[in-house]
Amino acid sequence: MPAFADFDRRNYPTVDVATGYDGWAPTYERTVLDVMDLALLDRLRHPGWAQVRRAADLGCGTGRTGDWLRRHGVTDIDGVDVSAGMLERARERGAHTTLAQADVRDTGLVSGAYDLVIASLIDEHLPDLGPFYAEAWRLAAPGGTCVMVSFHPQFIMVTGMPTHYTPDAGEPVAISTHLHLLSEHMTAALNAGWVLTEITEGLVDDAWLAAKPKWAELRGQPFSVALVWTRQS
Repeated sequence: MPAFADFDRRNYPTVDVATGYDGWAPTYERTVLDVMDLALLDRLRHPGWAQVRRAADLGCGTGRTGDWLRRHGVTDIDGVDVSAGMLERARERGAHTTLAQADVRDTGLVSGAYDLVIASLIDEHLPDLGPFYAEAWRLAAPGGTCVMVSFHPQFIMVTGMPTHYTPDAGEPVAISTHLHLLSEHMTAALNAGWVLTEITEGLVDDAWLAAKPKWAELRGQPFSVALVWTRQS
């Protein structure tokens, strides 16, 4: 499989995930746009959000996804994140029922307790997708759903851009980034027992370019993808 290093055009200094998101936490909300991920959730037909009784928000960050879920009728949401700095912002937001510092591949949450397991913009930080999908399967109740929103591998390959942030004073810093083809998602999820229910892709369009006009040459390129999986037993 191709590696991100084969496409990296920035060669920024790189830090581990926890360090990177701790550093990014103060400015994260100013740099991540709803069109990256939440716009894809708006387009999904599955699951029926209002029917979700309990959700696990893996890599919950500042609570953006948890807040979206609560506004769409999900009232019991447990969040985990590896970054203490991001969790501090999530606590301030108040969308989650519980929050804990943990790895998305080993969350410590209760097995079989969740109608929905959701993760947004985290897969590029995982060297192997298998442990994530296996953990999501462990957490999901029979009939439960897993929603994964990811940076599209085509976008990463075309731009050669890692996940990164720029401190208020300093040069850009990359957070450890891995490239995962859609086939890797399919293989890892199917091996864990998941059944694909829905897939939708977000493109660089007018809404994107209104916020980032310098991306005009990328118009029409896929930026993100949402995969919806069902646990049938």
